[in-house]
Amino acid sequence: MPPIALAIRHLGFEDLGLLHPLLRDRGYDVRYLDVAAEGIDSDAVTDADLLVVLGGPVGANDTDRYPVLHEELTALRARLTTRRPTIGICLGAQLLARALGAAVAPGPATEIGYAPLALTPEGMTSALRHLADVPVLHWHNDCFELPAGARHLASTARYLHQAFAVGAHVLGLQFHLETDHRDIEHWLMGHAEALIAADIDPRTLRRDAAAVGPELSRQAANVVTEWLDKANC
Repeated sequence: MPPIALAIRHLGFEDLGLLHPLLRDRGYDVRYLDVAAEGIDSDAVTDADLLVVLGGPVGANDTDRYPVLHEELTALRARLTTRRPTIGICLGAQLLARALGAAVAPGPATEIGYAPLALTPEGMTSALRHLADVPVLHWHNDCFELPAGARHLASTARYLHQAFAVGAHVLGLQFHLETDHRDIEHWLMGHAEALIAADIDPRTLRRDAAAVGPELSRQAANVVTEWLDKANC
């Protein structure tokens, strides 16, 4: 049986994107758990050979409004005790941070758009080194504190904590490296209200996606491939 890569999806178009073919070609049976429709399958979350927790427009603290997030946090805590490889992206990273005991709170400002990261010294020796000077897609309002024992990998001017790692088995990314620039229209239309609220012109994001997307795609594949290798996936 091939190994299973399970993606927890909170919103239809925020999917694995560029990561799907990469994982498929690596031999994974790629599956989705759509929490809005299916809820949380705790056994599937715990047992997956690789887990990717994707983004979404809700907040990691919104467990009263969206009870499925409470179930998800419980499943992630159980998953983390197994030390199986786990990646969190945006909301997914915030949920992982909470599951590891760190706080998540509103950030200083909305951060939406393509911009480079400032890699820490540990970030420069990690798989994220491929993203040095490469603009990545930011799309968030909240921020996480570093979990105890986590390595701080990246920041931006507005958000100190943009990425963290725990051992070789957990990677949390506040930003999006999975989003295919050729699919950016789903984001521009699906998150239109967020763009209006932040006074961001979708034409700017569309232009930036076309300009930096191809190089980001190449380096995103390098990041994930190196991380999977180091995690013995």
